Amino acid sequence: MWPLLLLLLWRTSGTSSCTQNRSSPFSPDASPMLYRPLGQSGLRVSAISYGAWLTVSETGAVNLEKHVEILKAAIRSGINFIDNAEVYGAFPGESESIMGQALHQLLELGEVLRSDLVISTKIFDGGNGVNDRGLSRKHIVEGMQSALHRMRLSYVDLVFCHRPDVTTPMEETVRAMNHIVDRGWAFYWGTSEWSAEQITHAHGVAMRLGLQGPLMEQPLYNLFHRDRVEREYASLYRTHGLGLTVYSPLAEGILAGRYSNGVPADSRAALVGRKESLAKQDKQIAAAFGLRSIAEEMNCSLPQLSLAWVLHNQHVSTAIIGASRPSQIVDNVGAIACLSRFAADTVQKIENEVSGVGAAAEMRYDISATMAARKLVSAGRV
Repeated sequence: MWPLLLLLLWRTSGTSSCTQNRSSPFSPDASPMLYRPLGQSGLRVSAISYGAWLTVSETGAVNLEKHVEILKAAIRSGINFIDNAEVYGAFPGESESIMGQALHQLLELGEVLRSDLVISTKIFDGGNGVNDRGLSRKHIVEGMQSALHRMRLSYVDLVFCHRPDVTTPMEETVRAMNHIVDRGWAFYWGTSEWSAEQITHAHGVAMRLGLQGPLMEQPLYNLFHRDRVEREYASLYRTHGLGLTVYSPLAEGILAGRYSNGVPADSRAALVGRKESLAKQDKQIAAAFGLRSIAEEMNCSLPQLSLAWVLHNQHVSTAIIGASRPSQIVDNVGAIACLSRFAADTVQKIENEVSGVGAAAEMRYDISATMAARKLVSAGRV
């Protein structure tokens, strides 16, 4: 009798504690956040997510202390998806290491449970060695093990092939990504900035081998960069249920109005030495300024309006924002409320304002841009 009573008491106390922990930041009743399925999976991700690209670094805008405060603000705002990559930081793995320390602090403090978070990393460029780059089985496996070590995690929820690798057979990459999933080091795998043809090829190989194809893609998507998400991938939503974790929804700050009066010292453009390229994007900057009147009519900020436009696309599972201070997180999450106020003609009004402003190639992220940023940092120019 006593063992049975003790077992019942243990189960009751454990359930109560778990329920209490889970009721805080990620319940739809406790935060304004919207949660969407990631492609054709049962996984739910916050419509606004936080990413470490070009900000989380001891030499960048966000060091460990700042990162802890930003993550706290993100979690308390209902953000459950946190994005990273082995290439982020002033050197390979720096951003993952800082994130690992920050997450460890928050987990130790009981701010969040690991199971409440959706954490990702991306594999492609892990260093300068001949086998530290690309999507060979060797680099995928070793890169994943290194990332987990740096982030102090036993698994990530999502792992992306950060760019396509035309030098490695697709079968090798698909098998290696499935090996990672089978070992429990990641739950789902996907791609970033792959063409529709490459994604289709990966699915074909996976189907032939009886393996899991890529669940999600992480493309660039904002008011100035639309073609790939809205046209090139159109058939993939139907045939493969592709989920999107889009990056740079604010066009590296242009659609947040950050560059209307020059380039702030703590902006991403300043951090990667893109002041000169911004001077060539005066049309985008002017178009963003023109959106302010629409934002005012809708009682929201310019970043909120721009993010709400991105989230209006139902194929977008989540929009990844960057932040160098907690207040940016709080403001950006207000995009959810802004989206709820969209009327039938709101999207058209927004798009009319930026009509004729084409894509700016300089704003598209690539590996070489991050490598150039590292050189600037190491040379003491940032």
